[in-house]
Amino acid sequence: MKKWFIVSLMSILVAGLLAACGTSGNDDQAAGNGSGEGNGDKKVLRMGTSADYPPFEYIDTEKGEEIIGFDIDLAKAITKELGYELEVQDIDFGSLITAMDAGNIDLILAGMTPTPEREEQVDFTDIYYTANHMVVSLKDSKLEKLEDLQGKTIGVQLGSIQEEEANKIKEGGVDIKIENRDRIPQLIQELKTGRIDAAIIEDTVIKGYFEKDKDLTGFQLDTEEGGSAIALPKDSEMTEEFNRVLNEMKENGELDKLIIKWFGGEEE
Repeated sequence: MKKWFIVSLMSILVAGLLAACGTSGNDDQAAGNGSGEGNGDKKVLRMGTSADYPPFEYIDTEKGEEIIGFDIDLAKAITKELGYELEVQDIDFGSLITAMDAGNIDLILAGMTPTPEREEQVDFTDIYYTANHMVVSLKDSKLEKLEDLQGKTIGVQLGSIQEEEANKIKEGGVDIKIENRDRIPQLIQELKTGRIDAAIIEDTVIKGYFEKDKDLTGFQLDTEEGGSAIALPKDSEMTEEFNRVLNEMKENGELDKLIIKWFGGEEE
């Protein structure tokens, strides 16, 4: 009788232990989500950006290693409203869409302009900011208009809308050589060392370089800029939600506040 009681007690303890393990496994599975790893019930969205594009996204090394900028603040505002935590990853601009196709990131905020080619691969939200392109050169180069670029080497960021603008210039009859680089600072360095004669860079981005380096100058390209939008996976259910929050921010003035904070004035 005593032996039977001990065996029964051990069986009950083992069953309870197995049940506890089973419950723990189910809880862990429930805590996970389809977009990165969750913190409790809060899901994480992984954002890809190219942190070489101030004031949209960059690292101020004098203050730390955190990626900051207009796009970062915009992403934080939208994801917070939608109930997500945000994780930011620094990726070369030309590899951002590939990274999202591979499932490594969930969205892209990187001053990216919707183009027909990109729209075949990803979904875009409504436009959140519009800027213009500038041809940047050294002051002593005396490049002041499009025709002055004849026979010159022009640098652009790989995979950017500025690369497409350079190709349009070439197709328009101005004979230029186009050089690609992964990052904006690389273009500035190549310009300073004479490896390229000029670079095409967005006006809001080059503004900061003009303030720090008086040897730089530039002229604006007469182009129809498509503006910047948020990229999401093709046929994403989040696109509608992102647009809803984005348009709310436009209506309540929150977007204008971010524009003033990072660009120093109202959007044109």
